Amino acid sequence: MRMSKKYSCLPAEEKGIHIINIRAIEDIGYDQHESTLLNSLSKNPDADCKYGLYFRDGKRKVDYILVYHYKKSSAGKTLARRAQQNDSSVRSTKQDQPLPGKGVHLEMGGSEPHLDYHEDDKRFRREEYEGNLVEAGLELERDEDTKIHGIGFVKIHAPWNVLCREAEFLKLKMPTKKMYQINQTHGLLKKINSVIQKITEPIQPKVAEHKPQTVKRLSYPFSREKQHLFDLSDKDSFFDSKTRSTIVYEILKRTTCTKAKYSMGITSLLANGVYSAAYPLHDGDYEGENVEPNDRKLLCEEWASYGVFYKYQPIDLVRKYFGEKIGLYFAWLGVYTQMLIPASIVGIIVFLYGCATVDENIPSMEMCDQRNNITMCPLCDRTCSYWKMSSACATARASHLFDNPATVFFSVFMALWAATFMEHWKRKQMRLNYRWDLTGFEEEEDHPRAEYEAKVLEKSLRREHKHKETDKDKLTWKDRFPAYLTNFVGIIFMVGLTFAIVFGVIIYRISTAAALAISSTPSGRSSVRVTVTATAVIINLVVIIILDEVYGCIARWLTQIEVPKTDKNFEERLIFKAFLLKFVNAYTPIFYVAFFKGRFVGRPGDYVYIFHSFRMEECAPGGCLMELCIQLSIIMLGKQLIQNNLFEIGIPKMKKFIRYLKLKRRRSLDHEEHMKKKQRYEVDYNLEPFAGLTPEYMEMIIQFGFVTLFVASFPLAPLFALLNNIIEIRLDAKKFVTELRRPVAVRAKDIGIWYNILRGIGKLAVIINAFVISFTSDFIPRLVYLYMYSENGTMHGFVNHTLSSFNVSDFQAGTAPNDPLDLGYEVQICRYKDYREPPWSENKYDISKDFWAVLAARLAFVIVFQNLVMFMSDFVDWIIPDIPKDISQQIHKEKVLMVEVFMREEQGKLQMLETWKDKDKRKGENCNNHSPRLSRSHSGSLSSCPSYPLDV
Repeated sequence: MRMSKKYSCLPAEEKGIHIINIRAIEDIGYDQHESTLLNSLSKNPDADCKYGLYFRDGKRKVDYILVYHYKKSSAGKTLARRAQQNDSSVRSTKQDQPLPGKGVHLEMGGSEPHLDYHEDDKRFRREEYEGNLVEAGLELERDEDTKIHGIGFVKIHAPWNVLCREAEFLKLKMPTKKMYQINQTHGLLKKINSVIQKITEPIQPKVAEHKPQTVKRLSYPFSREKQHLFDLSDKDSFFDSKTRSTIVYEILKRTTCTKAKYSMGITSLLANGVYSAAYPLHDGDYEGENVEPNDRKLLCEEWASYGVFYKYQPIDLVRKYFGEKIGLYFAWLGVYTQMLIPASIVGIIVFLYGCATVDENIPSMEMCDQRNNITMCPLCDRTCSYWKMSSACATARASHLFDNPATVFFSVFMALWAATFMEHWKRKQMRLNYRWDLTGFEEEEDHPRAEYEAKVLEKSLRREHKHKETDKDKLTWKDRFPAYLTNFVGIIFMVGLTFAIVFGVIIYRISTAAALAISSTPSGRSSVRVTVTATAVIINLVVIIILDEVYGCIARWLTQIEVPKTDKNFEERLIFKAFLLKFVNAYTPIFYVAFFKGRFVGRPGDYVYIFHSFRMEECAPGGCLMELCIQLSIIMLGKQLIQNNLFEIGIPKMKKFIRYLKLKRRRSLDHEEHMKKKQRYEVDYNLEPFAGLTPEYMEMIIQFGFVTLFVASFPLAPLFALLNNIIEIRLDAKKFVTELRRPVAVRAKDIGIWYNILRGIGKLAVIINAFVISFTSDFIPRLVYLYMYSENGTMHGFVNHTLSSFNVSDFQAGTAPNDPLDLGYEVQICRYKDYREPPWSENKYDISKDFWAVLAARLAFVIVFQNLVMFMSDFVDWIIPDIPKDISQQIHKEKVLMVEVFMREEQGKLQMLETWKDKDKRKGENCNNHSPRLSRSHSGSLSSCPSYPLDV
């Protein structure tokens, strides 16, 4: 369709004014008399169209916006002025034109001077694409006379017939006239529910959608043939703004632009800069005086405000405004946050138990008892001297806060908690599917991505060049093999880079510890371990935050070169790569402290060295669990505070401010124009584009890993996660309502691949916690000592049992302390933490039998713990049904009612058919009874009864 015929505006019947069809390209405008009449009828056209929410006629709602950049040459402006001087009866005004605005004749004119090639190409593509949109039934209106210089807007409206057609194509379930009673609980359950409702009433949001409903409308996929089933009394509100924008977006995706010998949809046009943005409009302003009530304002007051942090989320209203996919994200985040409450309470109890029993812990008391006078071997070569075990008293007491028998119970509890959380979410998801009419919804295959189509076209053109006749082209694994190879090599390289950085931090810790140990001040030597640990964790945190952003970009690039066919495939592959890289980045330092630090240090006289100069670092005398707790807490809290909160608040505001400065620099408006209120689409254009839910989910999934994977070492992790999520929900809500353009509503019945990732983390958490309890903590060595070696059935003597002896004369040359008399006396035998034979044994310094006994107990505990906890988790999974009983009954009831509706409709048709047949039969009998008399009266002429054909 040519551009000269595409802007066909429907006649506006209101007030007897007929808006002309725009046909002529060279002279687009209105008659002076017509524009004067329009201006006299509407003094403030911006107010009539509710500042951009409607077309200029004030009746057709704007469902979608396309934004483009345009350039005006000085020659074009001169030509336009001459045209206006030659024909004073034709002019172009912003408020009069339903489609092109000021200067649009330069955009479309056939005789205008050519701009550069790229601008012409973009203009031609826009012309054809918008013409195809009009052919598809959409109505367009252009506005280039805006406060944003060089930016043009195309407003799109979907009329009723297009909405009905597309709703039928998309199989949208719409409410019918039929209403039915929702099954209510009876007896004791009803009383309990009423009491709970009264108690929770202050924390319920004040929105109509959140109130408990007793009746529900029966829903059915929309059909134009069955419009009588639906309540069409108010056609303007039958399809809400979310549904209208979804329908328009589907049309935009499948409408193509075939210029330049290739097909392009809206995604490709956006990627090539033909359009700079495409988005649906927000419902209106959310703040200010005299703001009309709208869903956005209500969401801002009852959801996106820190003052309502204690209230439930209005999930139904979120779904109504943003769509099912975003609604499910916030519903999942709400369920996860609620489930963190019992986990936080149990974690606090476990921590308080550790605090209450720290003075009764016999091993830490023995370490703090100076009367034991245990002399320990040096922690480094030459510069470090012998030291007393009692100097590590504070570390030993602090370790008991997290390394006590209650942490084993807490690990089991958190494994069952994770299984319960997954089952609870599945049930909540089914309730939302029922409420949102998503039962039976199946996602259809999406349109191919623009990049995929471009690759297929490139492949077909290569084959045409080689004169090969082929079937319909598609990308095979051979076409993608270079991308797959790049992905494999890239991911391996990134994982290797993460390991290398962690190794670099290890070298930093070892070298810094050796350097600080040279300090002559006793205070400097005593604070070596704390200083090294704190600085190393901060370095790890900074590196993790930086690499997180880098890995996110790399994962997107690796996914793009794979050229997935659909958006769903693209999203799933991107999620997998990003999660893999970010998981390795976040947890590698923690894995090192938990399972590798202090395992390969050797023994005095035969230490393991890195680069022949640095000794491998050892765990503190109280074990590595305390250091693991410090590492986990700082990384978790720092990541949440800096990356999740400050970045989410600061970066969008910074981008918005930079965009504001750019627009301000480009403006060349007079005072009157500057004081004019902006249109809705101009305000929304200045907002940040919606980038998807992947960053939001990823942030929470990594946090879920912190909460479950190493919870045995940090029982307070659920509490800090809970506090973060209370802020996170309102922060995300505020971002969606006030900082982002309105996203296109997407239907979804679940959270997709994220559920499988959560289940995988839950299973992995059981294994990791089993190894943490068994190998990182002293829980198993204490049990072995208590039941195999203790003389009186108590823990007295446990510390001495875990220490081996070393004769200082066996030091290697150059590794003995420079100051052996630092303690004031000569040391003959020093102790170190390991299970080895003493120096007076035949096999001195060999691994002792106690080591193998403890190792066997550790491995046995891992096997028993893992299988027992996984069995209990699977039992919880089995015993809790995925679909609540009342929901399954309601779904069955809906099916029965729908069958009844159609049966009644069929019976009504049959009765009507029989009635018509009876009438026709009686008329035929009457005609037969009167036929002889009629024949006689007409002197023998034959008169027959007319027949009435029946058309049902």
